Amino acid sequence: MKKSFLLLVILFAVAARAQQVFHNTVKIEFEKVVYVRQQYKELSPEWYETFKNQMPEQAVNYYEFLGDTTRSVFRETKEAPVNPRSWYQPIADKNVVYNDYKAGKTITQKPVFEETFLMEDSLLRIRWKLTADTRTIAGYDCRKALGFIDDTLAVFAFYTDEILVTGGPEGIHGLPGMILGVGVPRLHTTWFATKVEVNGVSTNNLSPATKGKKVDRKKMITALDDVLKNWGKFGRNMILNFVI
Repeated sequence: MKKSFLLLVILFAVAARAQQVFHNTVKIEFEKVVYVRQQYKELSPEWYETFKNQMPEQAVNYYEFLGDTTRSVFRETKEAPVNPRSWYQPIADKNVVYNDYKAGKTITQKPVFEETFLMEDSLLRIRWKLTADTRTIAGYDCRKALGFIDDTLAVFAFYTDEILVTGGPEGIHGLPGMILGVGVPRLHTTWFATKVEVNGVSTNNLSPATKGKKVDRKKMITALDDVLKNWGKFGRNMILNFVI
């Protein structure tokens, strides 16, 4: 009896899997939330105590991800309104990220203060570990993964295997499906999908940004280090915001 019941359960699971629809193209609206006070408290504890009451609790920006199993583009669509009298300057909020998954390359436009970099390099090296935790995001059942970018910066992500694109917000990628949620505790920042479209999505016009000083990732970090080294701990911590 028990064997028959177990066999029935397995058959139902296989049948449900067979009926599951998988998608090769996707358009996603992402909401990026920066927990400003926590971020600035870590960037500069001394400045934080002086200016914390002039900072917003959080800042929200909106982005679009458009892609298929070979390439994608991630860019801002709507800027968060910020009180001009508040003591807050957004960091790394204008990136335009083009990823070529087949070639393993990225072309990312990164405005940094008065300079704009056009970084062309390999995709981010992220070491992932899957977990048993799950969460529903924008109507999709997602599995949680923990990762380390270049073995230093911790990140968590939620992905769905119903969407076969292996990308995510910013330069995050490399899981067995589309990443619909990301958090980077060190940066006090999260990205979560609020709307997902998988039907009738065209990716014919996907292309990278073309303007900016051409560099690879190492040269960009070196240039940032030269600019920010005089800012002490604040400058060193800020560099991490431009890694992803």
